[in-house]
Amino acid sequence: MQKLTLLDTRMFFRVNLIGQLPSVKKLSLGLSRCGDGPLYLIIALLLWQFEQNQGGKFMQHALLAFAIELPLYLLLKNAVQRERPKGPLQHGWAPGIRPSDRFSFPSGHTAAAFMFAWLLAAYYPEFTAGYLLLASGIGVSRVLLGVHYPTDILAGAGLGSVIALIVLNSGVSTI
Repeated sequence: MQKLTLLDTRMFFRVNLIGQLPSVKKLSLGLSRCGDGPLYLIIALLLWQFEQNQGGKFMQHALLAFAIELPLYLLLKNAVQRERPKGPLQHGWAPGIRPSDRFSFPSGHTAAAFMFAWLLAAYYPEFTAGYLLLASGIGVSRVLLGVHYPTDILAGAGLGSVIALIVLNSGVSTI
């Protein structure tokens, strides 16, 4: 476990160096904001309102998935209690954003992004690559902004993906 932590920390600082570039930081801030939550609600509401074929079903699956994801993510985060990355302040390193809490594992932004991407892919598969690319970008942005280690992102992606698959295959009938 110690070797994994060391490797994770090394990867974090290598990737985070790129995040200090102004153009990368600006892009990372935009991607990270996409994963803050309101965009998911807006997309789901628009699909529910204007996409007559599957919008209602999508909305119900999304609500169920978020009802599972949020408490599970919080439970895991508070059980693991992995501290967020801390850089050498004497060298001017600081995270690009202020995180909402002190623990990092798993990444909630990444979990929600991958969960939502897989739900969209199930209903609107023609853009699957784009959904997954955006979800990946949201996850990577969190490392570039200095608030997550790479394994936090991998865990978040796995968590969100599994929840989406469970909800989509649950047999829960939608109204």
